[in-house]
Amino acid sequence: MQPPSRRDFVSLTVTDSGGYTNGKQRRQSCWRKWKQLSRLQRSLILFVLALLLIGGIATYPRLSAHSGDTAVEGNGSEGKQPFVVDMKNQARLALHEPPSERKISRKRGPPVLQNRVQSKGNGSEPQGAELKIVQEEDGTKKLISWRGAVIEAEQGTDPNAKEKEKAAEPEDPSAVQQESRLEAVREAFRHAWKGYKDFAWGHDELKPVSKSHSEWFGLGLTLVDALDTMWILGLKEEFQEAREWVDKELSFNKNVDVNLFESTIRILGGLLSTYHLTGDVLFLEKAKDIGSRLMPAFSTPSKIPYSDVNIGKGTAHPPRWTSDSTVAEVTSIQLEFRELGRLTGDPKYQAAVMEVMRQVHKLEGKQDGLVPMFINTNSGQFTHLGIYTLGARADSYYEYLLKQWIQGGKKETELLEDYLQAVEGVKKNLLKKSSPLGLTFVGELSHGHFSPKMDHLVCFLPGTLALGAHHGLDAEHMELAKQLMETCYQMYAQMETGLAPEIAHFNMQTGSAQDVDVKLADRHNLLRPETVESLFYLYRFTKDKRYQNWGWEILQSFNKYTRVETGGYTSINNVRDPKNPSPRDKMESFFLGETLKYFYLLFSDDPNLVSLDKYVFNTEAHALPIWPQAE
Repeated sequence: MQPPSRRDFVSLTVTDSGGYTNGKQRRQSCWRKWKQLSRLQRSLILFVLALLLIGGIATYPRLSAHSGDTAVEGNGSEGKQPFVVDMKNQARLALHEPPSERKISRKRGPPVLQNRVQSKGNGSEPQGAELKIVQEEDGTKKLISWRGAVIEAEQGTDPNAKEKEKAAEPEDPSAVQQESRLEAVREAFRHAWKGYKDFAWGHDELKPVSKSHSEWFGLGLTLVDALDTMWILGLKEEFQEAREWVDKELSFNKNVDVNLFESTIRILGGLLSTYHLTGDVLFLEKAKDIGSRLMPAFSTPSKIPYSDVNIGKGTAHPPRWTSDSTVAEVTSIQLEFRELGRLTGDPKYQAAVMEVMRQVHKLEGKQDGLVPMFINTNSGQFTHLGIYTLGARADSYYEYLLKQWIQGGKKETELLEDYLQAVEGVKKNLLKKSSPLGLTFVGELSHGHFSPKMDHLVCFLPGTLALGAHHGLDAEHMELAKQLMETCYQMYAQMETGLAPEIAHFNMQTGSAQDVDVKLADRHNLLRPETVESLFYLYRFTKDKRYQNWGWEILQSFNKYTRVETGGYTSINNVRDPKNPSPRDKMESFFLGETLKYFYLLFSDDPNLVSLDKYVFNTEAHALPIWPQAE
């Protein structure tokens, strides 16, 4: 007889007696029911209960952390933040995030675990416990640790906290304006460089309108003249491609005549300046090469150099129409050759140029320190006596008197004496006032007759006077510099294009309608630097913002009337006709070498950007070092 089969289920009959059952009877009834279950059934029930217990223990810390996070991020407000189900992963619950804090990490856990997670992300995040910045309603910031503890900002461990707060502060408007103007100069240079690179690469000068080039010496004049400008402006890519050309293509072994003065101030000066700014010996070697090739110019009966040199043949000669050289040309090569001699240790370079200065110092024919425009290379005497100007053919003689004195450590008293005497000569013979504004201007003297003619070239003078005052000369020089600076600015402001003519005539008669008058033949503008140069000196020494603002006006006028769309800037024929300024189709090398460089230095507030206590600029804006006092 088979035993009855065991049923693997429990059948319970529940009745409601409507009466009260005490706890002891209820516990006994449950125990009997448990005993009636099979071993397999009891094991299954215990297993399920164990799983529920483990799951509850594992889930509790997470729910507790979410609750604490809600309390802190809610800024103390009452009520609970709603839960949101992530539809991409329904097994995961997340707290609703305020939009302003969506980027803050929601990960929670011990510091070690958080470090592992952070190491996979932004390497700039602070290591250690996870920290979070919360912006309070009153604008203060607090740091919250992974445990929810609030740390005051002063106690935070973020090493970049102060920098971040500083970056969040409003920028200084003057600093923004400065950077905007500096960038405008860099953009202007890039535009000019684009034209040169596209249409004149390796040649002397760009003709931007016809998209072609012209040659003077065949030595890449614009490129060499612009080297140190690119370095100062921080245009590394353009500088590097120019350096590569100098290294591989620039050769002075050519059968070509070059002008001693122009090749000295632009090429020798540019190479020496770039060497000093960069420390790259390539430029020094090139400077030695061109410097030695120019030396035959000094082989004259009087030791006053010829104007032209064939750098391939090693021969020199005066111009075909005269045996004269201009005074400015023979007395404005000294800074460069003196520095070349110091660097090479070869005394012949300095000896040659200082012999010129010694002769000019003692020559007859000056008037109150003012010199004539021409000097004969055979006799060594001044010619065309009786004509005195601070314009073309004489201008940089006065500039180099002061700058040689500064370059040599203020020891050469003859140079200083000649400079001071010349300044007094200008005041006595050439300084007048215009009408109606009473502008102070520098005219010319011809055989005792005064002419109210002032070249734009004379606008170097305010900067030179200011430089002398900075180096300890009479404070009256600075006052005169400010007066002349106003005049040079008005030569721009009173023109319809906002650009100065090559030559201006000043009205001196009472009742004149305008101070500046311009003859038809003098209305051209060659993109010259002299006014911007002096604005730079005046701003560097006075910090008067009006000089920067005047310069900004001039730069805008250059952009409006001389900028060529396809690249480059062009000189123009008529500064008085804004509708048809008539482009001349030529961008002089000095626009990149001087004009844009001085614009950049003018707009910079950094006195150490080519410090005027460490460097002196040659007449082509190339910076050469002031010699150490021991030399």
